[in-house]
Amino acid sequence: MTAPITKTILLTGATGYVGGQLLPRLLEAGHDVRCLVRDKQRAAQKLPSEATLIQGDVLTGDGLDEAAEGVDVAYYLVHSMGGDDKDFAKRDRDAAQAFGDAMARHDVERTIYLGGLEGEDDETESEHLRSRAEVAKVLADTAPQAVHVRAAMVVGDGSTSFLMLKGLVERLPAMITPKWLETHSQPVAIQDVTKTLAALATYDDPPQEVQLGGADVLTYRDMIRRYAEVTDRRQPLLVKVPLFTPRLSSYWVALVTPVKLGLVQPLVEGLNSETVVRTPPPSGLNDDPLGFDEAVRAALAG
Repeated sequence: MTAPITKTILLTGATGYVGGQLLPRLLEAGHDVRCLVRDKQRAAQKLPSEATLIQGDVLTGDGLDEAAEGVDVAYYLVHSMGGDDKDFAKRDRDAAQAFGDAMARHDVERTIYLGGLEGEDDETESEHLRSRAEVAKVLADTAPQAVHVRAAMVVGDGSTSFLMLKGLVERLPAMITPKWLETHSQPVAIQDVTKTLAALATYDDPPQEVQLGGADVLTYRDMIRRYAEVTDRRQPLLVKVPLFTPRLSSYWVALVTPVKLGLVQPLVEGLNSETVVRTPPPSGLNDDPLGFDEAVRAALAG
């Protein structure tokens, strides 16, 4: 019987939603996982004791060399979103540069970055989506064997996009519908995202880009209706207002959902871009993703 392959792994973003869901998978697979965190004391209260915590900061570079020493695979799950900071793109670019340089200095075999499955038309992309693509390029230019995992809308109990959808359906019997409600997406369950990310730690010769989507391609209008069906709610009345701008709809979404405006704005700005898988991942990566209804049920079950 062949013994499972185990790696020494560096995980950033472990206290975030995706990183927090990925960490148990990596530990269960037997990997030695180090988590780079800003505050060890606070992180220790949240993260499994089996993980090694190293205090540091990807922007300043503090702790990066200690964290990267002897590492086989690194996960970069860090990206700014929300708030009024106009320099977030530069900050993210500088952080990715510092991280990529550190991985190169310590000969880390593979660096895995989770970004967005934005559309191919640059004119429709939000500044947030452009920044995520820029981070991927910086890592590709610096870190050895960088793998860019690009996911569509993530369906999970801690996903901001899913919480927006949930809030809209559960709080509004009727809603005005901007143009982006007709945009196509391929929502993917958090379980499928983390399963694929974990598999990439030991996957032989992965492609430079892995596109992740669920089993269904839907418009946001479809998702609203399907969510209502899954939760046995009355279908909301959708009143189409084509000239309703992303900025105005951001204020509207923030008003009626539990998501703060600083998080809503960059997400809504990107909703005009289709997030559909164009190049399916190779065999062994996201082979049998959940459909939207199954993903919603799993998210609501926590």
